[in-house]
Amino acid sequence: MTTTAKAPARPQSAPRRSPRGTLGTLTGTAALLRFALRRDRVRLGVWVLGLGLLTISTANSLHTLYATAADRASIANSSTSPALLAMTGPRHYLADYTWGSMLSHRMLGLLAVLAGVMSVLIVTRHTRAEEEGGRAELIRSAAVGRHAQLAAALGTAAVANLALALLLALGLPGLGVPGITPSGAALFAAATAGGGLLFAAVAAVTAQVSAHTRTASGLAMAVIGAAYAVRAAGDSAESGLAWASPIGWVQRTYPFAGGRWWPLLPLLALTAAVGAAAFLLSARRDVGAGLRAARPGPAAAGAALGTAPGLALGLALRLHRGLIGGFAAALLLLGTMYGSVLGQADSMLKDVGRIREALTRVGGHSLTDAYAAYTLLVVAVVGAVYAVLAAQRPRAEETAGRADPVLATGVSRAGWLGGHLVAALLGSTAVLLAAGAGFGLAGALSTGDAGRFPALVGAALAFAPAQWVTVGVAAVVYGWLPRAMPLAWIVPAYALVVGYLGPLLKLPSALNRLSPFGQVPRLPAAAMDWTPLAVLTLVAAALLALGLAGFGRRDID
Repeated sequence: MTTTAKAPARPQSAPRRSPRGTLGTLTGTAALLRFALRRDRVRLGVWVLGLGLLTISTANSLHTLYATAADRASIANSSTSPALLAMTGPRHYLADYTWGSMLSHRMLGLLAVLAGVMSVLIVTRHTRAEEEGGRAELIRSAAVGRHAQLAAALGTAAVANLALALLLALGLPGLGVPGITPSGAALFAAATAGGGLLFAAVAAVTAQVSAHTRTASGLAMAVIGAAYAVRAAGDSAESGLAWASPIGWVQRTYPFAGGRWWPLLPLLALTAAVGAAAFLLSARRDVGAGLRAARPGPAAAGAALGTAPGLALGLALRLHRGLIGGFAAALLLLGTMYGSVLGQADSMLKDVGRIREALTRVGGHSLTDAYAAYTLLVVAVVGAVYAVLAAQRPRAEETAGRADPVLATGVSRAGWLGGHLVAALLGSTAVLLAAGAGFGLAGALSTGDAGRFPALVGAALAFAPAQWVTVGVAAVVYGWLPRAMPLAWIVPAYALVVGYLGPLLKLPSALNRLSPFGQVPRLPAAAMDWTPLAVLTLVAAALLALGLAGFGRRDID
């Protein structure tokens, strides 16, 4: 009896190999891209829909607010000052201030920044965060090329930007606003996506430099901030300096104002060059390491770290200091930009009936005071973004496994979380102080009234209890429902909608009172009232205590 052995079956999907017999550097990119898109389908959807609907609603609001040619001419004539050109864009748009020109002038640069922030977070999440969490090493142990993960991260950012561009290209002409044409919308969308793709490539480079996700994101955000600052300086001086910034290239495509596509060519060339540099740098480092070596810490801890409470608070402040510094610098700049036009607020807005009516609802004896109160609310809501991010830091430490070693020492659960919450409370107050200092100093200089400086700083700090309530809400969500941490974003989002758009859309004032920011006295337009601030402080303390109680009753994830 004889038997014949069957030849072993050949694997159905053997990994593709290069001529040298090794895996191709991009092997597995498609699978990782599909995986990244599936993981981030909700996150990307929120970003794309949020930015798209913000732009479309802004275009519709401009059509409503500036209904007549006289309104548009008035706002164009009052937008020629260097301060306003720095906040908006080049003077070219003002020559024929249609609704489309107004949209591009006021939104295109901001949208390029926001698309850049979205792209930075996407790329660092799928590159450096994966390495820092130890997942990249596990993935690379399979049939995955060295550059596949970076290519998939850039591909994910590209899909998000292209989806945003498609939404803008189709949604803006659908409004039926005169002057917002399909060709202009296509150029507007392409310029926005081009800016987002460039900053995605920048994030790919910074992810190679630092071994930490937050540092890589911070470096990329700093590049975005520098690009915006250079653009603002160039436009305010009406010089060629704006061409040194890629955001200046984006704005000089001039959608709805003549339109030219050629500035997108150097933008795409720079994107390709920066992206290629990221791949080259990726080949020069080990997995999990950065090109910039980490500095060694001190040989001995300070005396304050010798106790459990001191260790918890000191560690938290060290972890939060980068985020505090970044937001403080950003809000200082934002407050300075808004304050620099305070002296022109009355002449700029007095002939625009809808905005004058909205500011009148804010209160005050002059449009200048009403504008200051209205603007400080927006600045405070931006500061609330820091409050939520800082309150989410304990969740990141927990899921990354770094909370366990700390809690294994003499640090209690309440002390560990309390240290992070104290850092968030101190940081939220510090960023408001920075915003108030910038707004107050620039406002005092623009109005010629030195007494406005302390008044405007105090008006900004009045929002501190509302920031503390925001931290408290995030603490409750983290303590009891840690997987639902995105719910904490409802507080600043709701405050922005009812506080910023409410007066313009004539929403019921009762909706604004449901927000902690709606309870703050609208200084300097209104008189100071300490009662709501005291109530907000007590509510924040109760929420923080509730969050600590919830964290003490659940398991560590």
